[in-house]
Amino acid sequence: MRILGSTTSGFTAAALTLPVLATTLLALPAPASASTPRPDPAVRWEKCTGTGLDPRQECADISVPLDHAKPRGPQTTLAVSRIRSESPDRRRGTLLIIPGGPGGSSINDPSGKGKKLPQSVRDAYDIVGFDPRGVGRSTPVSCGLTHDDLALVNVRGWPAADGSIDKNTETARRLAAACATNGGEVMRSISTRNEARDIDRIRQALGERRLSAWGLSYGTYVGAVYAQMFPHRTDRWVLDSSGDPDPKRVARGWLANYEIAVEDAFPDFAAWAADPANPDRLAATPAEVRPMFLALATRLDRAPIPWAGANPAELNGNVLRQTLLDSLYSVTRFPALAKLMAAARDGRELPAANTPPDQVMQNSVAVTGATICNDVDAWPATDPAPYARDVARSRAQYPLTAGMPRNIWLCAFWKDKPRERPTRITPDGGPSNVLMIQTRRDPSTPLAGALKMREAFGARARMVTVDTVGHGAYVANGNACGDDAVTTFLLTGERPARDKAC
Repeated sequence: MRILGSTTSGFTAAALTLPVLATTLLALPAPASASTPRPDPAVRWEKCTGTGLDPRQECADISVPLDHAKPRGPQTTLAVSRIRSESPDRRRGTLLIIPGGPGGSSINDPSGKGKKLPQSVRDAYDIVGFDPRGVGRSTPVSCGLTHDDLALVNVRGWPAADGSIDKNTETARRLAAACATNGGEVMRSISTRNEARDIDRIRQALGERRLSAWGLSYGTYVGAVYAQMFPHRTDRWVLDSSGDPDPKRVARGWLANYEIAVEDAFPDFAAWAADPANPDRLAATPAEVRPMFLALATRLDRAPIPWAGANPAELNGNVLRQTLLDSLYSVTRFPALAKLMAAARDGRELPAANTPPDQVMQNSVAVTGATICNDVDAWPATDPAPYARDVARSRAQYPLTAGMPRNIWLCAFWKDKPRERPTRITPDGGPSNVLMIQTRRDPSTPLAGALKMREAFGARARMVTVDTVGHGAYVANGNACGDDAVTTFLLTGERPARDKAC
């Protein structure tokens, strides 16, 4: 999962078996179209505002209940966008892009990710994006944090150079208090189950009897929860880069998996950074890159380098570690990391910082905190001792992430208890219409976590595993085998007969 924004720019287990009759019924193909020509007449589509958007992209606002148990009570707003099918005579429905995060947006994705889709998919579907509850233009929330508290290395909970978590504990307590004071009712209503309900309201507003979706990262969990809550409203369901849906841990488990995920992905960076043909080469052999990185991070722990425009305004060891995590999301980010490492190592001027604006971070931190804390009460309470023990063990076993994935989080001091129990994904919870796609070396949602999602779905899903590095698989890394499997599914409803390795 992304779990807050980036500072640059989760099946081999046996599927659980359903009774033969149930399996046969669940595997029946979907009708040729899942559409009904009755959109909500209250939805007013207008030209979207913003730069770099496809001029065909339309935007609208949809009202949804603040509390879905009180449908006529107070409402909140969702911002929705779409680009209509590019070939109306071939249109079969709507493909909703469910964004990652928590705290991510897909409002501009019809003009972005959507344009990377094959022409055949853009002909077959209206491509729809949205700002989830509390995000961006959907009645945005904020905790009113200071500039310093918006630094990703502070929010994420990177321990001090000596492994101490005292400062992390103070920060978590302060962030939770600010969110309780400034977050408001919209923030208290944010949860994955409510996002799934909001998506069903979007489906209704679009006039669709059933919906197809492409969920990415955290969006795979949202998609899985929707498929469990509204199984017969799903058409063709693609989950790209999945985390472990363990209902006892949810996001706490996703954070912990970073220690495994970064170790999975780092060898790809090391091989790239030692390639003789690479103009940004860092070492003569891949084996040298890891100790080089660890030594540089340790040096920066002791002697940070001033870095104008960054937050914090220095390159310290934890900023470098966070930049590594972000950079492993895509091979296209490897050069920027290598340039930063080389400049810091050699005492040269650092590249320009690329830090998100405070306003963006305010919204991202608030929605992320609300989602992961409102979803599940799995965080040990205010005593930091259990976290300190976990951090020490993680630092020893996974030095690249230095204990961060096991550290304390603002949820330890969150003022509100979850209003609902998390959703358990089950193999008998709906039709067999889920296709998962996953890279083998994902720095955020590791394959180990994705296998847990695959196991939870059982016979409802198939999984395509792509032998590459990065976060995001479909139309993201040039793997024709994986891309073709997803495209075929979206166009025909046909999945591989069994799990497939590309």
